[in-house]
Amino acid sequence: MGKLLRIVFLAVCLLGALQPLAGALSVTGGAIQGSESEGIQVFKGIPFAAPPVGELRWKAPQPVVPWEGTRDCTAYGNSCAQTNYPEGTLWARMANIPEDQMAEDCLYLNVWSPAMTPKEPAAVMVWIHGGGLTRGSSSNIAYGGAALAKQGVVVVTINYRLGPFGFLALKELSAESPQGVSGNYGVLDQIVALQWVRDNIAQFGGDPGRVTIFGESAGSWSVCSLVASPLAKGLFHGAIGQSGGQFEPMPHLKTANGKIPAWESAGVAFAEALAGKKDYTIADLRGASTEAVLTAFESHGGGLAKGNVDGWVFPEDIYQIFAKGQHNPVPVIVGFNQDEGTALYPHLTPPTREAYLAYAEKTYGPLKDAFLEVYPAATDKDVRSAFMASMRGAAFGWEMNTWAKLTRDKGGQAYLYYFSRIPDTPLKAMFGSHHAAEILYVFRNLDKSPERTLHPEDLALQDAMSAYWVNFAKTGTPAGEGLPEWSAYDATKSYMAFGDSVELKHDVLPKEMAFFDQAKKRKP
Repeated sequence: MGKLLRIVFLAVCLLGALQPLAGALSVTGGAIQGSESEGIQVFKGIPFAAPPVGELRWKAPQPVVPWEGTRDCTAYGNSCAQTNYPEGTLWARMANIPEDQMAEDCLYLNVWSPAMTPKEPAAVMVWIHGGGLTRGSSSNIAYGGAALAKQGVVVVTINYRLGPFGFLALKELSAESPQGVSGNYGVLDQIVALQWVRDNIAQFGGDPGRVTIFGESAGSWSVCSLVASPLAKGLFHGAIGQSGGQFEPMPHLKTANGKIPAWESAGVAFAEALAGKKDYTIADLRGASTEAVLTAFESHGGGLAKGNVDGWVFPEDIYQIFAKGQHNPVPVIVGFNQDEGTALYPHLTPPTREAYLAYAEKTYGPLKDAFLEVYPAATDKDVRSAFMASMRGAAFGWEMNTWAKLTRDKGGQAYLYYFSRIPDTPLKAMFGSHHAAEILYVFRNLDKSPERTLHPEDLALQDAMSAYWVNFAKTGTPAGEGLPEWSAYDATKSYMAFGDSVELKHDVLPKEMAFFDQAKKRKP
């Protein structure tokens, strides 16, 4: 062996000792090579669709472009193009992404596998990140799947197009589509990612017949949407929604009287701002830079980041689909947190009791007095806590309770939870058990939070929540040896309370839920 060859050989051996390479696999598009750490095989940045750029901007996802040779899948792919959260916010601390790691070319997923050649195929958990459908990434450190994979499941995290790239609806775009629709591109990305899982996950030791989708916030909206969409039928067998449902009225792509709906009007305003003229063409819009699209979205994108009823991805409002029993019939875990609003709505909080009363009048009209009975504020000092409690119920509690009830009423199994553990961080007095606080517990990634002081209660809760989630993925129920029994949501409205301890309770926040049942009255 020549000297240079020996040096190269030794270098490769040293690299292998530090990070042994997983065996190459053949997936849709070509061969890939990942890495291995502590017995977990990791593949990052796997393409599941063609880059949605150029002529493919604002089109349904297209098949993966094949590559030659073996693709290095040891680093995350690009995060989808987005505008970062304002500095100083909790979300900037948790989720901001370096700009050189964002691009429109972002349809990648990641896989953590406990065994490439298992005795039996492992259950699969597919994570859909949150971020209001405008931000977020599968590469967030909180979503690392190694700790979950060590419990015997294959973990997948996915990207999907965001904001104006994922949800712009225009008649000109609908005219291009074989289905005559536009918008919902981000949802279609998620569906194509699940098709990739169906077709390829066995290569990673996963069972395509035991796939659970789970997500938080907009990721939970997405899970709810996929449970409703006929296009996702058969692609998953269980669903977990953390703090996000889609049971409010949806925008409709088309109207019966032929008038342009408000949804498309929002798209037109954005398109005119992006093109700088009223007589824009789709070629003008596709020719604009990524930065220009994001700038126009920031100034003229109000209401754009939503799915729409298009007759294809969503035949009707999601509420109606569930109420008629036309959703995909899978068991679900759904729930929400005690202090959902503290990190989301501080800018909306009325500054005084007088302003709070005016808010109640404007928002709830004839139900104002009923609202104030449930959420009273006797002084200015009471306003913040009352308002935050009301937002918890309005935006999260009612949605998740409705999801559980509709699932139960149509003969399905639903498991409801309420999370109230307050992380011990420097910001605990301000944020409490905030939106997204449960994610690190679910992923067993509490050690990824350097500002957090961990207590025995945290570690016990992490063990319990991750075990419930994994058991559900494996068997369709969260039950497991050594865990408190978690009864399905039934006439007693049973739910699991995840706080300083883990305990089965009944009828979460009954006065609040009864009020919003009245305020948000929906009919099938």
